[in-house]
Amino acid sequence: MEKRGHSEMEIIPSESLHSYIKLLKSNRELLVTHVRNTQCLLDNLLKNDYFSAEDVEIVGACSTQPNKVRKILDLVQSKGEEVSEFLLHVLQQLADAFVDLRSWLAEIGFSPSRLIQSKTVVNTDPVSRYTQKLRHQLGRDSKFILCYSQKEEVLLEETYVDTIMELVNFSNESLGSLGSLACLLDHSTGVLNEQGETIFVFGDAGVGKSMLLQRLQSLWATGQLDGGLKFFFHFRCRMFSCFKDSDMLSLQDLLFKHYCYPEQDPEEVFTFLLRFPHTALFTFDGLDELHSDFDLSHVPDASSPWEPAHPLVLLANLLSGMLLKGAVKLLTARTGIEIPRQLLWKKVLLRGFSPSHLRAYTRRMFPDRAAQDRLLGQLEANPNLCSLCAVPLFCWIIFRCFQHFHSAFDSSLQLPDCTVTLTDVFLLITEVHLNRMQPVSLVQRNTRSQTETFRASLGTLRSLGQVAHWGMEKNLFVFSQEEVQASELQEADLQLGFLRAVPELGLGGDQQSYEFFHVTLQAFFTAFFLVVDDKVGTQELLRFFQEWVPPGKAAAVSCSPLSLPFQCLGDSGLVGEDPFKKKDHFQFTNLFLCGLLSKARKKLLQCVVPAAALRRKRKALWAHLFASLRSYLKNLPRVQSGGYNQVQAMPTFIWMLRCIYETQSEKVGQLAARGICANYLKLTYCNACSADCSALSFVLHHFRKRLALDLDNNNLNDYGVRELQPCFSCLTVVRLSVNQITDAGVKVLYEELTKYKIVTYLGLYNNQITDIGAGYVARILDACKGLTHLKLGKNKITSEGGKCLALAVKNSKSILEVGLIQNQITAQGLAQLADALQNNTGITEICLNGNLFKPEEAKGFEDEKRLVCF
Repeated sequence: MEKRGHSEMEIIPSESLHSYIKLLKSNRELLVTHVRNTQCLLDNLLKNDYFSAEDVEIVGACSTQPNKVRKILDLVQSKGEEVSEFLLHVLQQLADAFVDLRSWLAEIGFSPSRLIQSKTVVNTDPVSRYTQKLRHQLGRDSKFILCYSQKEEVLLEETYVDTIMELVNFSNESLGSLGSLACLLDHSTGVLNEQGETIFVFGDAGVGKSMLLQRLQSLWATGQLDGGLKFFFHFRCRMFSCFKDSDMLSLQDLLFKHYCYPEQDPEEVFTFLLRFPHTALFTFDGLDELHSDFDLSHVPDASSPWEPAHPLVLLANLLSGMLLKGAVKLLTARTGIEIPRQLLWKKVLLRGFSPSHLRAYTRRMFPDRAAQDRLLGQLEANPNLCSLCAVPLFCWIIFRCFQHFHSAFDSSLQLPDCTVTLTDVFLLITEVHLNRMQPVSLVQRNTRSQTETFRASLGTLRSLGQVAHWGMEKNLFVFSQEEVQASELQEADLQLGFLRAVPELGLGGDQQSYEFFHVTLQAFFTAFFLVVDDKVGTQELLRFFQEWVPPGKAAAVSCSPLSLPFQCLGDSGLVGEDPFKKKDHFQFTNLFLCGLLSKARKKLLQCVVPAAALRRKRKALWAHLFASLRSYLKNLPRVQSGGYNQVQAMPTFIWMLRCIYETQSEKVGQLAARGICANYLKLTYCNACSADCSALSFVLHHFRKRLALDLDNNNLNDYGVRELQPCFSCLTVVRLSVNQITDAGVKVLYEELTKYKIVTYLGLYNNQITDIGAGYVARILDACKGLTHLKLGKNKITSEGGKCLALAVKNSKSILEVGLIQNQITAQGLAQLADALQNNTGITEICLNGNLFKPEEAKGFEDEKRLVCF
């Protein structure tokens, strides 16, 4: 056998120059110490007929693991060079099973012969088997997206579209966009704290956080994510609320018994996980859906993976790194939730669909080209609907409704050309799914009106509302079978899909649990219950407005039903914390309450609610809303700056605007506009989206004076700019920096601002504007003779766009400052702008830092002090 080995060695120089038997003998102690998985060796030796069943029995008779290794080595060496070589081959091929031998195998430079390479190596390693099981489970669970109708199966691969993902710093300021999901795990970009271990992904309700995690699961299951990750554990935070206060679990039980149990040797799998935590990725979806009193910074330490602790304690210690330090953790939550900085590795803000994302999603949802073109054309004609579609969940709901209408009535797809509120959208999806459960006739279509549909299904809707309201009051999102049965919901009602079975069985018990399709749906049915239930009085109706009151003011508010329910700002600054933190579900409940009690819903609700009760509830809500609005606006801090009386509103104000917009009451809008006793409204960092511009316009188009509006650092995009059209007649300052605005949005600004010609300040820093948009801005400068400040830094403007701007600057009699930093302007554009200064003595500064010209190219203009190049 040695002779054959030397012959092969001459053909393949990479083979070992010494005996494999001698190699095993000389490293016997090392092998006995580090080979822990003897079963995997035995399986491969037996499968390739190197060991007999008797050999396996002899090894199995050994009492300890080291003795088993010794016996295997003795038997292998006694069978010759080929078997010894095969043993080394197995150790090398199954690197995960024999991870401690990797460096030794690399050091000896082992390279198997062709004969050995042709042998089959089976991986029966418990860790590898567990990884395969996890991949299978996650692949199965992530294959289809969750739908309202439980009968539908929609492939994730066919419908998933990326959203805007933005890396941010501790203060939520942008660090740039995230190219792909794989970049979430990239060590080279966006790292805020090397000692932190948690990737924190946040965004508004419905913006796609759970879908992102589902896509991440799918990528890992198919081997498209970091190959070093061998474990993927996915938990939904709301499920931790199912555990009783007395429940105690070890980390091993949480991972194996309540997620996925290893088919063999769980102890070995868990030991591997403890030794190599960096091979694990944990995702925790929806931190905001835990009990509201859960505080990550005040949880007892649990550093032992074997000691039982409450599951919430295990969660907190996983995130902090006290358990499995080095493992990657990805945590999602709604906007407004913050976690301790020391836990953070990265922060990622999800902003929903951009116009290009929406077009891509439309093409996926409507494969037929004709349907695509019709739908996109109608969306473009209705910016209000486009703004709602910027939120993926709402977009999906709208598209599914119209898919149903299109197929049910065999007609061309038609979107409404009127104003659509979020309440309209949720009433529509409710109507669609109630009608889908009706018997289908081949000869007669379902022609029930929305009013008839709701009247016929009132019992079901009331029961769903009862469950939703019960959970909302207790801040719970998962319901037991007893709680669902207590509401008198029937099995047929569950088939509607609004309330669905929880996929995680066993958490908090063996009985089936239920949850609403989305937290916004639970909020909608809660509001519906508050409106239709006769027993709900004024205090209970306004219960969730009270949740907005700062802790120190709760007593004062409870004395007066019409007193301020919102957080206020006094002269000394912010009083307490933002009351909207962790309260999104209450915010949406209040929003839907305003929508359902609006005059537009009067006809629908009169068939299910006595007219007197409806009037009483509407009157109480309106009085509460008016008083709240008046008090809030009165108490905003005011600053006199640059001739303006400036107020800084908080995200609270955005939610108030949303509630006002849902009412679609011009009277409410007029009252709100009358209460803005300032001429500079600052709404920076309010997380306003394009749909919020509809609400803002609804109020501001009643404002009769000139106004400065600062919307920097939000999420407006081009649809938001279009929704602001009713406001531009009164706006003198327009600040829209850091808002994903493209040339299309700038075109709208050109069309509107040149109508009224009153703008003095235009801020478009850090958007996505190219030379085309720069041309529109130049035309604005030409037309608006009072424009003094223009901010266009950090866009995509080249010398071609610079040329257009230079000509406009040259002819302007008003412009004082132009900001063009961090664009793509070359020396040619620099020269053109310098030339413009020669003909304009009024301008004080053109800033061009960070463009594409060299220092020596800028040196020729160093005498022009108004030109700032470096």
